[in-house]
Amino acid sequence: MTRGVFVTIEGGEGAGKSTQVRRLAKVLEAQGKQVIITREPGGSIGAEEIRSLLLKGVVDKWDKLTEAFLFMAARRDHLVKTIWPAMDTGAIVLCDRFMDSTLAYQGYGYGEDEVFIQNLKEMYHMIAGDFHPNLTLILDISPKIGLQRSLDRKGNTEQRFEHMDLTFHQNLRKAFLAFASEAPERYAVIAADKSEESVEADILKIMKERHLC
Repeated sequence: MTRGVFVTIEGGEGAGKSTQVRRLAKVLEAQGKQVIITREPGGSIGAEEIRSLLLKGVVDKWDKLTEAFLFMAARRDHLVKTIWPAMDTGAIVLCDRFMDSTLAYQGYGYGEDEVFIQNLKEMYHMIAGDFHPNLTLILDISPKIGLQRSLDRKGNTEQRFEHMDLTFHQNLRKAFLAFASEAPERYAVIAADKSEESVEADILKIMKERHLC
């Protein structure tokens, strides 16, 4: 059986990642493809339990090392229970956030720390080996606009990171753009300050160019 495809969608708060995952899935399903939608932190029973620990509560609830361990534990369970089994069936797995978010948030958000970033990469290799997404779409938006979008969502109780200071979120944006610049063969940057339809069209264009739809 053909190995599946793993596509991740990344970006700062309020960039529209979850919306675009759903829109892309609908298009791919209409093409007759098997599609699995998932997210991080989360995507499996154990990982969803860890998600609530990470995304709810006060800003200084954890330090960055504790956060990193929690994210990696959730990711390992997610890979073993959801992502890899789905790919073994030939599915296209669309994931709202993955390892790039950990590198951006814990590695750069609190202030760039090259030693810590290297440690994060080594931790990832321990849980995932050489496995990486086939494509990572980065939805790029001004932190001020994205944060306001996210904070305006009604009923959203997972806003711990939204309450980090603006510098934290500016660091995230710089990190995501740097990732894309360093490895354009895996990443694509899409302006997310447009209509949902326009962003979707840009995503589909890239998916077609990369022969993924």
